[in-house]
This record gives sequence, structure tokens and C-alpha cells, in this order.
Amino acid sequence: MPKTARVRGNGRNSTRGNSARGNSVRGNGRSRTVAVGFLLPALLLLGALVVYPIGYSVQRSLFDRSGDGFVGLDNYLSLVTDDSLRTAVRNNLIWLVVAPAVATALGLIFAVLTERVRWGTAFKLVVFMPMAISMLAAGIIFRLVYEQDPDRGVANAVWVGVHDTFAESSGFPRARPLPVHPLKATGDGAFVTKVPVRAGEPVRLPLIGVAPGQMPEEARPAREGASAAGTVSGTAWLDFTRGGGGRPNAIDAAELGLAGLRIEAVRDGEVVARTTAAADGTFSLPADRADGAVLRLPASNFREQYDGVEWLGPDFVTPAVIGAYVWMWAGFAMVLIGAGLAAVPRELLEAARVDGANEWQVFRRITVPLLAPVLVVVLVTLMINVLKVFDLVFVIAPGSALDDANVLALQLYRSSFGTDADLGVGSAIAVVLLLLVLPVMAVNIRRIRRENRR
Repeated sequence: MPKTARVRGNGRNSTRGNSARGNSVRGNGRSRTVAVGFLLPALLLLGALVVYPIGYSVQRSLFDRSGDGFVGLDNYLSLVTDDSLRTAVRNNLIWLVVAPAVATALGLIFAVLTERVRWGTAFKLVVFMPMAISMLAAGIIFRLVYEQDPDRGVANAVWVGVHDTFAESSGFPRARPLPVHPLKATGDGAFVTKVPVRAGEPVRLPLIGVAPGQMPEEARPAREGASAAGTVSGTAWLDFTRGGGGRPNAIDAAELGLAGLRIEAVRDGEVVARTTAAADGTFSLPADRADGAVLRLPASNFREQYDGVEWLGPDFVTPAVIGAYVWMWAGFAMVLIGAGLAAVPRELLEAARVDGANEWQVFRRITVPLLAPVLVVVLVTLMINVLKVFDLVFVIAPGSALDDANVLALQLYRSSFGTDADLGVGSAIAVVLLLLVLPVMAVNIRRIRRENRR
């Protein structure tokens, strides 16, 4: 081929290559324009709803309550000098450490155990169901659960039931004798007869101060104790007649016996005999021990009944609210961990069992390490979530304990709204919350990028 032809051919090829590159550049330019056109509305919304509020909050946090005087970092310093703000920061740290860890641990336990039971799906449904209700509704539910009255609050009903199983409860709280009764107080909550008792002489132990509704169900109309030479007998009864008309120190027809009342015979400071009143209030003690002694009604008859734990008091309100949070979010953790558990190779688990590993070793050395990425996702998600917790604390904690249960999100609301609002402090709290969330988000983003490189 002549040299001229080759040059012409190379020229045509070069022209075609330049044309293709030009078309590619123009195509890329059009693609970028289209991409920017689609992203522009989202970027505008992001700027208007996220970037601008963050910038304004940072600026506003540097000014005083009115917004006119520049105070620098004084609003941030108040977070560590003001008692309520210090409590909010401390409680947020407790939330950050305890709530995600407990919810994740329970989710892991539930996910592993439900794999081994036939009704695992139904159990997962029940555990996940709290996620279907709002934080407000959950707060109202647990406000009732934590009621102090055991007849209304489920938590205290269970607690009191367990306590009463192992500790003897009082049958007649606030019961007491009248001045005209043959009983006197000892100063330690007990009552004793004013004079020693004698065999064959009926002893009367009348009391008042027991509401009819608090009388034992087995109580029957009181009757006079039988006189017998070999015993010290008598009657313990409620010396009160509904509607009036009763006589003090006398057993009237409508008056009930103090069934179950504990009675002791005491001589020289030592208990020589014990008994319990029958359904009609009658009792008897052996004369060889009780004759000449005084009868004592021990203080255990009259102490206040155990009402359980003050869940919403200053000491327990934060753990109580965290318990409500865990009740809601343990199902979320269980579902995510269960999905990760389904992807774990079963051959590894079976191989470990064949090699002699027990179930705890398989769980600790194989299952948990393989689930580590999922556990990190759940833990980080819950950590971000608890930094913003507001609804549960606001609804569950009563007004008397709200300061003790305070968290940063709640303090942000209290500082930013109302008649005593200080938008400078509120903005400072908002910035602090953002700064607390950023490291957790950075860890999450780094983890996602690391997984994408694999």
C-alpha cells in the first residue's frame, strides 16, 4: 500500500477516535446534568430541613436568652454547671451504655433460642409486637404497669406476691386498742395486757382500726372463749359495730373475730407460749405456761403491709423507663439478629459439635463471632436511637421524678418551650446531641464502606 494511503487511513481513524471521545465527553456531561437535575430537589430539601437548622442552631447557641447578646460558650458551660442539665447528661450516659447492650443481648438470646422450639415463629411475633405501637402508647402502658398500688400496677403486684411468699405479711395494719381496752402499747409496735392473765378466766383482746374490707375472709362472728381450768383462753375481736350501737369491751353479735392474730404469753421477758386466733377470734394457751404471764400481740400483726417498690421514685425511675424501652426494642434486635443467624453456615456448627464442643462453646466461639457484623449494626442503631429518647421519659416519669429521669432530649424540650424558655441553652443541647451522634454515625459509615470493599 502506498505511504499516502496509509497516512490518509490513519487520519480517518484518528478523526473517528476524536469524534468518539467527544461524543463520550458530551454524553457524560449530559448524564451529570440529568443526575444533578434529579438530585437538586432532594439537595434543596436537605439544605432547608437539615443543613440550615444545624447552622442556625450552632449560631443561636452562642447567644443569650433574648438572642441579642453574644455569650460565647456560656450556654455550653451551663450543661456542666446546672444541676438539671448535669442530671440529663448523666442519665444519657446511662441510657447509652445500658439500654442498647441489654436490648441487643436479649435479642441475641431470643433469636438463638427460638430456632430450637416449634413455636418459635409465634414467640417472635409476640416479642416483636411492641414495635407496632408508638412510644407514647408504650409510655402510657408502662405508667400503669409501674403504679405503686399492687392492685393496679402489674410490676408491684408480681413483686408483692413474690415478697409475701417468702416473708410473713401483716394481717391487721394500723389496728390498735382504745384507752379503755385491757391492752397497752409497749413502744415497739406491740401491745400487751395491762394485768397478768389467769387460767379459767376468759381474756378479752379487743382492737379497733381495721377496715371491714381488710378483715380476713375466714373471719366469723366473735364468741366468748370457753373457760377451762387447764388453759388460758379468750377472744380477740374487732370491737366495732357498723352503724354504731356497740359496747366497748363487750362482744356484740355483729362483731367479727380477728382470725389469724398472733398471740404470745410472755413471762420475765421471755415468750413461753404462742398461739393464733381462730376464725371466731377464740384462742387458748396451756395453763402451766401462760398462767400468771402477760399476753402480747407482737408488732408483726400490725406493721404496714408491703406495697412493693416505688418504681417511679427518684431511685428507680431511670431503670424503670429503660425497662420499657428494652421491652419495645428487644423485638427489633431479635428480628435483625435472627436474619443474620439464618445465614450462618450450619456445617460449621455441626462440625464443632462433632468435635466435642458443647452448646455454650458453640454459641460463644462460633455463633457470636459470625454474628458480630449484625450485632454491631443493631448496637449502633440502638445507640443512635437512645440518644434521642424523649417520649418514654416524658410520659412514664411523674412530675415529682421528672428531674431525676431527665435526659438531653427532654431537657431540650423543656429549655426551648414554655414560659421560661431559653433558646440559647436549647440550641446548645441540640448541638451537643448532634456531636454525640456523629461518632456513632462515623463508626457505622466506616463499617458499611469496609463491607462494600469485600
